[in-house]
Order: sequence, then structure tokens, then C-alpha cells
Amino acid sequence: MAPTLNSLVLRPGAEWDSAWQRCLALAPEAFRDDRVLNLWNGAWHADGRPLPAVSPVDGTPVAGPPRLDAPAAHRAVRAALDQHRAWREVPLADRKARVSAALDALDEHRELLSLLLVWEIGKPWRLAQADVDRAIDGVRWYVDGIDRMLAGRTPLAGPVSNIASWNYPMSVLVHAMLVQALAGNAVVAKTPTDGGLACLTLASALIHREGVPVTLVSGSGGELSEALVRAPEIGCVSFVGGRDAGARVATAVADLGKRHILEQEGLNTWGIWNFTDWDAFAPQIRKTFDYAKQRCTAYPRFVVQRSAFAEFLAHYLPAVRAVRFGHPLAIDWPADDLPELDFGPLINAAKAKELTDQVAEAIDRGAVPLHHGSLAEGRFLPGQDRSAYVPPVTLLNPPPSSPLHHSEPFGPVDTIVLVDTEAELLAAMNASNGALVATLSCDDPETYGRLAPQIRAFKVGHGAPRSRGDRQELFGGFGASWRGAFVGGDLLVRAVTEGPSADERLPGNFPEYHLMP
Repeated sequence: MAPTLNSLVLRPGAEWDSAWQRCLALAPEAFRDDRVLNLWNGAWHADGRPLPAVSPVDGTPVAGPPRLDAPAAHRAVRAALDQHRAWREVPLADRKARVSAALDALDEHRELLSLLLVWEIGKPWRLAQADVDRAIDGVRWYVDGIDRMLAGRTPLAGPVSNIASWNYPMSVLVHAMLVQALAGNAVVAKTPTDGGLACLTLASALIHREGVPVTLVSGSGGELSEALVRAPEIGCVSFVGGRDAGARVATAVADLGKRHILEQEGLNTWGIWNFTDWDAFAPQIRKTFDYAKQRCTAYPRFVVQRSAFAEFLAHYLPAVRAVRFGHPLAIDWPADDLPELDFGPLINAAKAKELTDQVAEAIDRGAVPLHHGSLAEGRFLPGQDRSAYVPPVTLLNPPPSSPLHHSEPFGPVDTIVLVDTEAELLAAMNASNGALVATLSCDDPETYGRLAPQIRAFKVGHGAPRSRGDRQELFGGFGASWRGAFVGGDLLVRAVTEGPSADERLPGNFPEYHLMP
């Protein structure tokens, strides 16, 4: 039946089966008809037990992770050490050439990598492309400057182990892996359990073909942590994820005295104090909903001066009501471009239910719902599974008993706290004992200059959001949001290399010291 404006259709050629067949044709060494393979010891292996998986987009079955057991993971790590010892002796000019060739291959297939991200983790098309492009462009910046960054430095004694969350497979995980390899290290990565498997497998296949030593394995964190975190072969652990898992990794690396980079969650806050420039503020609200706030630098908490609350709402509510969400590949007509959405689904139906339950419980305990969107406002295919979708929600004063009071929701839920004094403002903005980013909107630069240093976030914006950053921009965290070496710019290379001095103190947040760049 011909589509109508009231009946969206899936973009022809963007189906999961089409993307999967393209992967089989492009990288037959890494994909089988019904599964992906693990990459270790320089070869692809049909080992591990594949788990069933579905796309959060509409419940379509997708490839599940082939989970290794602990003995297999130890074999992979031991093989990575052998690769590391050989790779660290490869001249820098050759490493640059191989990494550059890998980047060219990723760039050639950026459209397929982006499509895989849409299906596997639910990113809208624009954001999926941005994830791929930021990885490629960011590593090219390091290729251009690596000679200066490595002056007087040497690779680590063993490979770098990467355990990362699912939300930025390319611009965080693949970016880090390629910079680590450029610096002379073999790299080991665990596929995030919740998504990104096919995208990471294809990217690793393209990188591996150019002779860059990459190991990519799947498995549960508990099963593989002994190999990926504690194994003596590992020279550095790079972790991106939640505080609970991060705390376990932190304990392990502290006991072993192992180099580490542990990026953990924090409640990033946006404060409003003695502020009147609402025309500048309003356009930024909708942007904070990109990817359903499923990113480490999202702003889910607004701390607002009570006397400014009415003006805040007058600009906030129209913006949040304009947020567009739904199936990232649903269009009105077969020839249409893919839609410009702010977000699609959450990472899975379980997370959507958890967040929906938290919202309901917070309201039941006294939170005031200022905005409660409906799935009827989203763009969906007729009859599609919508179990992983959550519409935008805004709550005033979540109760202290609610997780939404002190934790990052990792979903499209904003909470607002009203304050009357500067002391209350700072206490509310520091509710999670450290954050990655924060923003303070106030008219007076001197007031900003006085209050910003008291906000426990690594980056504090003045009336504008901060991001993780690219290229030369540094990144880290305060308090429980970060442990170990800071990254970004030269610091990322310093974090995965040895300096000329045996007692070098890297900028970072360590148990024994905190050193800002």
C-alpha cells in the first residue's frame, strides 16, 4: 500500500538486514551468516557463546555479543602482550602510516558505520554520523601532532585495556584505541554489553587489515575483569562507565599500582543565578536533549534561583515541548531524507522501564511534574515496538529518596531544584560529589568568577554548555566522577606512555594526589 503522511515507512535500503549483508560482503573475515567473531592474536575466532540481542529502535533481532569465558580472555591478553612487544618497536613513521590508512578505510565506510550505530544503540542519523566523524577527525589531529607529543616518551610495558560504555563506540572507544596504538601500544577492547557490537567489529576489521594491533572481545565484565583489569600483562586500564563498576575497577588497579584512566558518571548541573539573558539561554535547552541525554556530559539537572523561576519556565517549557523523538529511520515518503530528531530510543527496554518507574515513584513521593511528554508525540512506524522509548519529562524538586535526586538518569528526564542563596546553589550543583561538566548562567562576570571555582566539575561553562571536547581540549573530572590520569590533547598521549623520569606525576585524580594540568 502506498504510504501516506499519516503512515511512516522505513527508509528503503536502511533495513538492518541490508546493513548486515553489507558487513558480510565488506568484512567476511569478521562476520558469519548469524554472528560476529572475536578478534585476538591477530586473527578472527568463532569462539564465545553468542547471546540473542534486539535493536532498541524497534525490537528487530540483531547480532548479539559472542561472550568469551575467563580462560579465553586470558589467552587473548597474553597474545596482545606479544603483539605489544613487536608494535612498540615499529618506527613512528610506520605507525602513523598504518593508522592513517585505517582512518581512510573508516572514512570510506562512514555511512555503513553510522547506520550500524542507528540500529545498535538508537542514535539519530545526524548524531550517528557525528560519532563516526569525530573519531576520524580527532585521530587525524593526533597523527599530525604525534611526533611532538611523543618527544622523550616511550610506550608502556604492556597493552592498554579498554572497557567503555555503549553510547559513543566510535568517538570515544575507537578514537582512544587508535591514539593508544599511535603512541606505540597494542590495544585490547571489550565490546560494550548493551550495544555497538557490529559497528565496533567492522571498525576493528578495517583497522586490523592495516596492521594495527587490535584485540576485540566480548563477555561479561565480571567474567573478563580478571584478564582485562588485573592481568599482569596489561599496562594501563581505560574505563568509561558508571560509578559502581568504576569503583570495582578502581579498587583493582589501586591494589596493583597499575596505570589507569577511569571516567565515571556524575550529575552535571546547570545553575541559574542573577540572570536575565533568556534569549541566549532558550535555544540551548533543546540541544541538551541530544541522544536522550545518554552521554556523560548531558545536563539533567537545573538549579534555579527561586526569584527567576517564572522566567525560566517561560523559556524552558516551549523548548522542551519542541523536542522531536522517534524511530530514527522512519520517513514520510521513500525518497525523503532521514528525519532530524533530537533522540530515538533509550539503549534498551529495561532501561526505559527503569527510568519510567523512577519518574513515577518520584512523583508519588512529592516531585512536581512540570512537563510529561507522551509517546503519541513521537514519530513511529505503524505497529512498531516502542518499549525502549521514553518521552521528555521534567520534574520539580525530586525527593531525596529518589535516585533522580542525586544520580544521572541517562535518559530524557530533567529535574529542577529551586534555591534562594549562593550556598544553596553550590550545594545543589555539587550534589553528586564531583561531575565532568557544569554551567553557571549569571549576568555578572565577577559573580561567575567567584562561584565557578566552587563548583566541583572539571569544566564549568559561563552561560553555555561544556562538552567532552576534541583534539587539544583536556578532559577529566572531580570527586567520584574520575579516577586516574586526565586525557584530551597531549594528556591522552602522556597517559599511555612513559616519560623520561621514573617518578613522573601525571595530571589526574589519584588516591595519593590530585594534579590539575
